[in-house]
Amino acid sequence: MSQPQQPDGPRAGKPPLRVGMVGYAFMGAAHSQGWRTVGRVFDLPYRPVLAALCGRDATAVRAAADRHGWASVETDWRALTERDDIDLVDICTPGDSHAEIALAALAADKHVLCEKPLANSVEEAERMAGAAEEAQSRGRLAMVGFNYRRVPAAALARSMVAEGRLGTLRHVRVTYLQDWLVDPAFPLTWRLRREHAGSGALGDLGAHIVDLAQHLAGERLAGVSALTETFVRERPLSVGATSGLSGVSSAGTGQVTVDDAALFTGRFTSGALATFEATRYATGRKNALRIELNGEHGSLAFDLERLNELAYHDGREPSSRAGFRRILVTEPDHPYLDAWWPPGHGLGYEHTFVHQARDLVHAIARGRRPDPSFADGLQVQRVLAAVEESAAKNSVYTPIAD
Repeated sequence: MSQPQQPDGPRAGKPPLRVGMVGYAFMGAAHSQGWRTVGRVFDLPYRPVLAALCGRDATAVRAAADRHGWASVETDWRALTERDDIDLVDICTPGDSHAEIALAALAADKHVLCEKPLANSVEEAERMAGAAEEAQSRGRLAMVGFNYRRVPAAALARSMVAEGRLGTLRHVRVTYLQDWLVDPAFPLTWRLRREHAGSGALGDLGAHIVDLAQHLAGERLAGVSALTETFVRERPLSVGATSGLSGVSSAGTGQVTVDDAALFTGRFTSGALATFEATRYATGRKNALRIELNGEHGSLAFDLERLNELAYHDGREPSSRAGFRRILVTEPDHPYLDAWWPPGHGLGYEHTFVHQARDLVHAIARGRRPDPSFADGLQVQRVLAAVEESAAKNSVYTPIAD
């Protein structure tokens, strides 16, 4: 079993924040990077310690722990939440286990970080938000992991909107496009089953863009109108995928029970209009998230594939000089960047998880509700549920006459 590195320098005198994480795949690796790095970059009030990693496969979780620097392993998340040497439980599992693990961790007097979407249903999210509210009265905090808020350019966009640089908001348009399901031979995974994932592109990608749109706008959606579609309704099973799986055919395929794509419009509380598109079928698009906000005085646009840049148009400039200009978000007075590299040296996707860990550690030290909180995650869950409800009602098209 690997042992944690001994702290050195100014970090040695800091009290530890001992983290236990459940799940070690894609998100587990990203969160591990965040916890492993954050105390070496930012001056924190606590020293994060990678205390324990949990997964059901003992061999695989031990290999992941050695690779990512975790000191010990568990194969039962219940044992992890009950350990006295764990201060914070980080949940990086599929959505069907978020509520159970988070509720147990909060009851065990742990802080909690939970990946998005917060839960698979509004009812689960309500229980989680209620438990988080009660835990805060005992000094225990809970955050949901919407990491794209932590891109410095997105954080700068939020501050510019809050400063009134756009004036009254008119439009928000957001797309999140991927293509990993274009091949109909791609196997049926947990992400394509409602009982595990809750929903498809809507929960996986749509949760991100709903949160980001509301966060940058500084206001919430008041209503939505939606369409969803599942383009390939049956997929081949991967090895071992038949265990406990309903809807399996004799041909070795299983039913896709989530959406492949979601399109919806929305109206913010101020009256501003919004459009959203989330799909896993945009051929050629790998992780293309783009958001644009238009206001009476100007516009802002952010593209995740150019994540160190922000486009800004000041509509109050004379037309002879007006136009979108590129802001390279690498200056030390830009959000998060005073701890990183000289201007012009860009950051990457993995840094959002470092920033997420930084903000949570500071929230814990101050005893303040983290942002986004479980209450914020619940509100996004309500939007997702409203999208599904609207899509079900709009499943029949109104014919258009020739």
